[in-house]
Amino acid sequence: MDPTLKPVLPDTARVNAQGHLTLGGCDVADLAKEYGTPLYVFDEATLRGRCRAFLQEFRIRYPATQVVYASKAFSNVALSRLLQEEGLGLDVVSGGELALARRVEFPAERIYLHGNNKSVEELRMALEYHIGAVVVDGLGEVELLERLAAGWGVTQDVMLRVSPGVDPHTHAHTTTGILDSKFGIPIQTGQAEKAMHAALRSPHLNLVGLHFHLGSPIFELEPYRVAIKVVLEFAASFTRQGFQMRTFSPGGGFAIAYLRDTLPPEIGEYAHIITGALREGCERHGLPLPQLVVEPGRAIVGPAGVALYTVGAIKEVPGVRTYVAVDGGMGDNIRPALYGAQYEALLANRMNEADEQRVTIAGKYCESGDVLVRDALLPPVRTGDLIAMPAAGAYAPAMASNYNMAPRPAIVMVKDGKARLIRRRETYEDLMASDIL
Repeated sequence: MDPTLKPVLPDTARVNAQGHLTLGGCDVADLAKEYGTPLYVFDEATLRGRCRAFLQEFRIRYPATQVVYASKAFSNVALSRLLQEEGLGLDVVSGGELALARRVEFPAERIYLHGNNKSVEELRMALEYHIGAVVVDGLGEVELLERLAAGWGVTQDVMLRVSPGVDPHTHAHTTTGILDSKFGIPIQTGQAEKAMHAALRSPHLNLVGLHFHLGSPIFELEPYRVAIKVVLEFAASFTRQGFQMRTFSPGGGFAIAYLRDTLPPEIGEYAHIITGALREGCERHGLPLPQLVVEPGRAIVGPAGVALYTVGAIKEVPGVRTYVAVDGGMGDNIRPALYGAQYEALLANRMNEADEQRVTIAGKYCESGDVLVRDALLPPVRTGDLIAMPAAGAYAPAMASNYNMAPRPAIVMVKDGKARLIRRRETYEDLMASDIL
């Protein structure tokens, strides 16, 4: 295999004697034949390896670290059980993600509920399940959660999500730590200070820490250091008012390699800058070292997932471009259309042939913007070929839709030459199951 592809493919990716891509010891051509396409393939070894790498790289530098998986990247029963086995927590952002956690009996104390507009029902679910912490995202939520907790006769641990006003230089649609964002309580406007006062005087809320999240994916390290400095200064200003910061979270946002020539920092580099800034800031302000909570999502599932498509129509526009249409597209991966996300494309059933044709991989949906990969360099493509898109495990299946009444694809997990279905392909009957005549 071309060694430059290693960063974008799962750890177990190989090319067999037939020139086919294999994942977890399984020939993707066989997987496509058995399960159909579009198909998402998750490599179990890569999933577990990424979980363990985050735990190791952070804990060797800062033992009091909890790694919490950001469920919004991709939620699934089988995946949640794997994460539980690996000792991770869960960051959930909706009642649905919390319901999934409850279904697999995920340890409640390792669950954190996020969201900028949590409903009363979602907050009640959190209180009923006795989750580890609610990450409060507004003064109004402090007041609402206090009323609900009082009604239940419980005291709920909370963290405040503050906005440090730091730009991580990622896409505007995925930047969350700046002043002009729907997420977080701004520090520089004085609103975070008001929320702190409200939380500290709320008898049924136990303010255990502070949280921020800069955005995603973040390829730069310096924004973490700057934001941690800002938030720790803010925390220190409340110590005389009885605030003891037992938990601190810089969120997640850790980048992955989508393209072979655009590589992110290593996990250890993120860990080094974050833990170093936390220790330095706590020492400067005389703060006890808190528990550190980091929230990788994309960085766990993204590299483990590969999308498989079958080539259908091929349209050559002389002197302009050649369109290669596949049987999926923006319905199963809206990221390219939504914010210009870029991916590699591989001819999975002819991996050993020379790349000599530049094509654009287009989806089958009724939108001109339904393009998965522009100007991919591949061997001559034929109808029936199998296209693989690596690094597709995060946000693609999570954001999938039924646009054009298309069923969402199946998902399989592979390990040691065996595949197991972890989500069946939807049927047309599924699409109409909620309709009322």
